[in-house]
Amino acid sequence: MARQDMTVPEITVRGGGIFGLACAYELARRGARLRLIDPAGVAAGATGGLVGALSPHMPENWNPKKQFQLESLLAAEAFWAGVAAAGGHDPGYARSGRLQPLADAAAVAQAERRAGSAGELWRGAAVWRVVPASGAAWEPASPTGVLIHDTLSARLSPRQAAASLVAALRALGAEVIEGRDAPDHGLVLHATGWQGLTELGLALGRPVGSGVKGQAAAFQLAVADQPQLYAGGLHLVPHADGTVAVGSTSENTWATADAVDDQLEALIDSARALVPALTEAPVVERWAGIRPRARSRAPILGGWPGRPGHFIANGGFKIGFGMAPGVAAVMADLMLEGRDGIPDGFRVEDSLR
Repeated sequence: MARQDMTVPEITVRGGGIFGLACAYELARRGARLRLIDPAGVAAGATGGLVGALSPHMPENWNPKKQFQLESLLAAEAFWAGVAAAGGHDPGYARSGRLQPLADAAAVAQAERRAGSAGELWRGAAVWRVVPASGAAWEPASPTGVLIHDTLSARLSPRQAAASLVAALRALGAEVIEGRDAPDHGLVLHATGWQGLTELGLALGRPVGSGVKGQAAAFQLAVADQPQLYAGGLHLVPHADGTVAVGSTSENTWATADAVDDQLEALIDSARALVPALTEAPVVERWAGIRPRARSRAPILGGWPGRPGHFIANGGFKIGFGMAPGVAAVMADLMLEGRDGIPDGFRVEDSLR
């Protein structure tokens, strides 16, 4: 039997959602002997959804969370290109930009102020600007005749992204265990979604977060070269497979986690009312799932208090895919090198206050 190199760190990642997969990939890429375990299967939870919108916070009232997200969004293109190259599987990533309608003169003035702050905060890496509406079918109606256009927003296919990470992990020699449980080896990273937030809260004696149900739909409409839209509280995201994903609801209570209901039908009707191009487009899939939201509303990253050798990456909620490259880098730095670059507001303690 070949003798293992004990200088190579051994790590177990529990959880096959976006944080678990992204962290596992970065750890394996840096040389860790890695096994990823999810008894329910990869992308069985919120990561297996439809939307895949990677969008920035508003460029104002800047804070560490917004800076971290900006850096992660800017790192996304190289991150997903590396994943695709490693495993040979396309994650469906494209930095396609985003359009948003403006309701009145006050909203236009605010958007113009934000254009100036984006120029300072984004430092030329992307643009936020106010542009005239063109009246195109793939465009939300704007009462003011103008729209916000940002070039930072991107999209990816959640399921393709998960599959591309699994392919990259296996190409890097990692073990991916689906459908059954297995023992931990070495350091352990817990990226176990909303159930993991519940478990962490019970262990610490105080709630740190909860699950929030979301429902989304996919329309059959081939507009993959168009920007995503944000209007009426909805994200409308064109994907390369000829679909447009629309989401999502946010439900703090629910009867059945994976059941769609009238709330989704209302969302579908709203999307069709907002965008003329969707009026006759058929709905090809309806989806529901539970997303993990920390009490702090930021991801929870770092060591598990009182459990040496155990770490946490959880609470992605609606921004998990956009935060994933940054989360993966920070957790790899911490677990492999002991370097703590976790932003203010992202620690376990921040969700205990």
